[in-house]
This record gives sequence, C-alpha cells and structure tokens, in this order.
Amino acid sequence: MELRQLRYLVAIADSGNVGRAAAALYVSQPAVSYALKGLETELGVRLFDRHRAGVTLTAAGRDVLAEARRTLQHADRVAAAAERHRRGETGVLRVGFEASGAGELTTRARAEFAPRHPGVRVEPKRFDWGQEAAALRDGRVDMAFLWLPADVTGMHAEVVHTEQRVVGLPTGHRLAGREGVSVLEVGDEPLLWTERAPREWVDWWAVNPRPDGSAPRWGPTNDNVEEMLEQVAEGTAICFAPVSMARYYARPDLVWVPLIDVEPLRVALAWVEGEDSSLVRGFAGVVRELAG
Repeated sequence: MELRQLRYLVAIADSGNVGRAAAALYVSQPAVSYALKGLETELGVRLFDRHRAGVTLTAAGRDVLAEARRTLQHADRVAAAAERHRRGETGVLRVGFEASGAGELTTRARAEFAPRHPGVRVEPKRFDWGQEAAALRDGRVDMAFLWLPADVTGMHAEVVHTEQRVVGLPTGHRLAGREGVSVLEVGDEPLLWTERAPREWVDWWAVNPRPDGSAPRWGPTNDNVEEMLEQVAEGTAICFAPVSMARYYARPDLVWVPLIDVEPLRVALAWVEGEDSSLVRGFAGVVRELAG
C-alpha cells in the first residue's frame, strides 16, 4: 500500500468520478483506475460500486476512506516536521488564528511568551473562515485559536476567550445609529456567508434558525474577511462578526452595532492530542495566565 493510492482513493471519493479525480490530480485516468484496482486487490474488498454516472463508496469503502484520510493527515504532519528542520525553523512556534483571533489576547500572548523563551519565534498564521482546525490536523500550525463551533475531534481544546457579536452595516443604514439591535430586526436583510467553512459554523454565525424559528435571508458568499467587509461597505449585504473585528477592521464606510440577543463567540486554544511539545505547553500556560 502506498500513500499515492490513498490520495487517489480520497480524490475519487470526493469527486465521485475517476475521470474528475484524475484531472484534479493531474495524472491520467488509467493511472488512477490501475491504482484503485491494485488497492482493492491488496485489501481484498471492493471500495466503490461502479455505475454509468461515476462511482459510489461501498460500506467497506467508507470505513477505509475514513482511515485513509487520517493516515494522509499524519503523513502531511511528518512532511511538515521535516520541512521545518530543512528550513532551520525548529525554534518556531506556529500559532493559527482567523480574522481578529482572540482579540487582544492573541497579541498579548505572543508578546508575553517571547521573553520567557528567548530564541523561539512565534509565527502567527492567519486562515480564512473556519480553516484553523484543518490547519492543525495537517501540521501547518502547532496550535491555534479556534472560533467555535469547530470539529475538535482528536484535539485538546479549551475555551480561553469570549466576546460579544456585532452586526456590520454600511454607513447610512437605517439601524446604523442604534446602540444595539435584535437579530430579529435584521431578519429581512441579506446576510453574507461562506461556502469555505463547515455548515455548522455557518449556521451558528448566521443564527440559523432565528429565535422565532425563521431562517436568515442568505446574501452573497465570500471567502475571507476582506471580501466580506467590502460587500458590506457597498451595501450589498450585512454581516455578523465578533466585537474585536469592529476594532481591528474599522472603516469609515462601516458601522458596527452590538447584537443584544445572541450568544457570544467562544474562542478555544487547541492543539492535536499528543502534540503538546514544551513550546505548546509554554504558550498555553501564558494564555491561561492572561485569560484568567
């Protein structure tokens, strides 16, 4: 069994079609078909049912696919560890976050950690919506501030920060002068959302369903905070965000108004279980001190 075969398996499952998988992998379709046949022969089970429109995972295929994904994640972490040594970055602690992270706690923790660990560089790694957990799993960061909800399976995660949520409005909006608004008061406004994050994450941020059982009025999608704010400023739609974003992303063409009846954002400090190096433990200790 080769990692290449497992990568082909994942690509076929994700695309539902051998041809599309081959195109995504930049290899020939016969090469992918041959690798899949070889893997099925070696394992002694059929992984896919073939049909005219493509392929569908068998029961055995679903179980094997889950293990293949985990194996590839660990393989990526091995490669990432080796790459850090090749680049001479063994004295680097990579901390992931998205947008405003955990507010001021993110920056304060890095500043406090530095004098306690001279010679170690804390490298902030910013990710787009809901991508910090994936970055942890594939070894792109050592630990991260996760905006919950998030899939923390296989991770140690502890809530270290909470903050109120706000609604972003263009200046001149009918609610721009308010000291606070209910989520029900913006029910008719198109709400920006993203296809990049897990659906649970999207629905939580959108407060879907609303307290009265209604659904949001979905507006355009966006891939990152900059795209989101640009669309709000031009009046295309509104957005929901943590209050720290109102400070970190202040713009003259935007107004931020507190949402008075939604639960706050919870931010967890997380790392993969078993990957708690001395640097990870040291940074976590600093964060706990500051959060306490």
